[in-house]
Amino acid sequence: MTRIAFIHALEESVLPARAALARNWPDAFGFDLLDSSLAVDLAHAGGKLDGVMMNRFSTLARYAAANEGRDGRLCGILFTCSAFGPAIDRVKTEVDLPVLRPNESAFREALTRGNKIALVVTFAPSAKSLETELHQMAEAADQRISIETLFVDHALVALKQGDAEKHDRLVVAATSNLGRHDAVVLGQFTLARTVHAMRTQGWGDRVITTPDAAVRELRQMVGVREWRR
Repeated sequence: MTRIAFIHALEESVLPARAALARNWPDAFGFDLLDSSLAVDLAHAGGKLDGVMMNRFSTLARYAAANEGRDGRLCGILFTCSAFGPAIDRVKTEVDLPVLRPNESAFREALTRGNKIALVVTFAPSAKSLETELHQMAEAADQRISIETLFVDHALVALKQGDAEKHDRLVVAATSNLGRHDAVVLGQFTLARTVHAMRTQGWGDRVITTPDAAVRELRQMVGVREWRR
């Protein structure tokens, strides 16, 4: 059986990741590593990644890579918190496994939809790093894009306090004010729960969720790697 590691900085990302795995890769086995202090420490540092934080990601990745069960070793790693791109990129150079940042798959999908992209976040430190990541990916593809970033204040707090209904209501209300876009990326795993409400309010299949896009691409990456062996 294929073994996949999910590495989380928010406990609220666990269920969306597992649900995406069940939908898109039901025969894979996923396990979770959670360090809930990562998001707190990043916020206290003003969103800046220092060497200590980078090393913590390397430690988590090495621990995941050493995970071996009766059915074999780990086949891939998916990080689920959107504010740690540079740390995850360093991990990619350190482990001999497919590794994905949480948003890169959704961004690749969004770039195929058009040039006007909306980015929705509920964790403020993610916004700037995700904009930068998306612009860099567009430049690498020789594509000129415009990004409208929407930070939905209070939504993540509501979710962490157990009020999922308020979280969803705030997100749906905020996105109703977005202009016309070719794609809307729900920029955090925790936002995936709102996809059906957003699609029914008129966005349709222009809404892209990060966990589903990531699991689909990781499955493809692992398949190619196994075929080449």
